[in-house]
Amino acid sequence: MSLRTAVRGLRAPLRSVLQPCAVAANASRPYAAAAQARCVLESELDSIRAAGTWKGERVITSKQGPHISVDGSTGDILNFCANNYLGLSSHPEVVKAGIDALQKYGAGLSSVRFICGTQSLHKDLEEKLAQFHEREDCILYASCFDANAGLFEVLLGPDDAVLSDELNHASIIDGIRLCRAKRFRYKHMDLNDLEEKLKESQSSRLRLVVTDGVFSMDGDVAPLKGICDLAEQYGALVFIDECHATGFMGARGRGTDELLGVMDKVHIVNSTLGKALGGAAGGYTVGPKALIELLRQRSRPYLFSNSLPPPVVGCATRAVELLLASNEIAQSMAAKTMRFRNNMTQAGFTISGTAHPICPVMLGDARLASLMADEMLKLGVYVIGFSYPVVPKGKARIRVQISAAHTDEDIDRAVDAFIQTGRKHGVIS
Repeated sequence: MSLRTAVRGLRAPLRSVLQPCAVAANASRPYAAAAQARCVLESELDSIRAAGTWKGERVITSKQGPHISVDGSTGDILNFCANNYLGLSSHPEVVKAGIDALQKYGAGLSSVRFICGTQSLHKDLEEKLAQFHEREDCILYASCFDANAGLFEVLLGPDDAVLSDELNHASIIDGIRLCRAKRFRYKHMDLNDLEEKLKESQSSRLRLVVTDGVFSMDGDVAPLKGICDLAEQYGALVFIDECHATGFMGARGRGTDELLGVMDKVHIVNSTLGKALGGAAGGYTVGPKALIELLRQRSRPYLFSNSLPPPVVGCATRAVELLLASNEIAQSMAAKTMRFRNNMTQAGFTISGTAHPICPVMLGDARLASLMADEMLKLGVYVIGFSYPVVPKGKARIRVQISAAHTDEDIDRAVDAFIQTGRKHGVIS
């Protein structure tokens, strides 16, 4: 065989892989499969771009905080889209605690918890989180997504029922899919519909009402008092996901159950270390000791995931200690949140939610949300457009998030940038 013939033989299968939507008729089966997969993937990517819902990733070249540096942008950039609610992600005491933990306990455990992955600092953080939430016990996970994935399958069986708000977070939905319980979905924050579902499910052994404490896309707070009253009336348990409430909602920052006076009526709380509590990573479940012990025995994300790295645990522990010692940081949020909401509303924008630091600027059109976010960055304000499938079609918005670390001047500068960009695109007059 000549060299030219050999090269021709190599070209055909290679071409079938590299050309996105053309499968050579004489291609071998593995190459044809790869080419077909490439075609399907490229088609999906093209449809996302065409819909204006492509999610790019901007690169931050500084530590997290209210003021950041962004690759490709010059000057000081105001960050108004982090979950850094209390400004603790770069708090000097939190950072030092992480460094100290790194030096004392190392970078990681190279193990899951039940083999050789539990250190004294893991147990210390679990105790402090249980104390913070005023619950019996706590179990740590790699993320709150894992905490939600690991709970329902363990707690609920085929004789049980789960009643879930239709707008619950994706991690709750995925976690519920893993369990064998009967599933009931009630209309968003609709107590009448929830009561109907409770009546329908009365023959079940255990019933668990599941809701976000705060819904992350709209910043609306679940009607927990009404939910707990119904659960008590019909003999059901109550679960809340507190990722967007822990640390700053309620008088002491304990969450929406404290805010609404139902801490003694909510049975299980899942939350995160990756937002207000230092912003690094990790999630957890707090609740009855028997439940936590059962999760340690059977919860798959806990059993089959490496332990949280010591620096992450050290940072989160110091963040919780700061909140246990004082509610000053948490209390600073309300005035800053209302300053932004009131000024934006007066300018003519529609802001979803009520008094939560999640302040969605409603725009409706996905392309408009993305375009305005890009133009805001040019004005020195970092925000992101949210569109389908993260939010329903026609509900595109720019989600602004207020931090305790923002100054009044930061907030006013962000509002001025919104007004300038909104007028340019006819959103406001």
